[in-house]
Amino acid sequence: MAQKGRSADSAAEQGADERSLQSLRAGRWLGAAGLRPTRQRMLLAELLIGDGQDRHVTAESLFEAAAGTDRPVSLATVYNTLRSFTSAGLLSEITVDGTRSYFDTNTHDHPHFFWEDDGHLSDAPHDSVHFSALPDAPDGAEIARVDVVIRLRDRRRG
Repeated sequence: MAQKGRSADSAAEQGADERSLQSLRAGRWLGAAGLRPTRQRMLLAELLIGDGQDRHVTAESLFEAAAGTDRPVSLATVYNTLRSFTSAGLLSEITVDGTRSYFDTNTHDHPHFFWEDDGHLSDAPHDSVHFSALPDAPDGAEIARVDVVIRLRDRRRG
């Protein structure tokens, strides 16, 4: 019986350790960008990068993830926070049409696949797109970045 108690304690400690690690990652991520770690920013940062994996989110998907925690935030707060993270260089915004934006935790230049059938975004292999030339920027402007979104659909759906 004592063994079960220790297992439960170990599982709780591991869960607490994981939450601490997620919080530590989130705090460092915000600090590197000079952002104050408010409660809302910390929660959303933990959801975005707490596990150390890159991800693509919409404001709505991040809102839903936050709603499943013990610290939910409003959709307006999610939008405002995503904008501040993007302005601080922590996220890249990828617009796939005039009404849908995705936010990517991988801020390095890379192409994306947009899956039209279910509306999700994923990374395309980095070395899969090659440009032989780009147009010259108009006078007084410079090219800031090039976004490549390759749209895919299931052949079987016609």
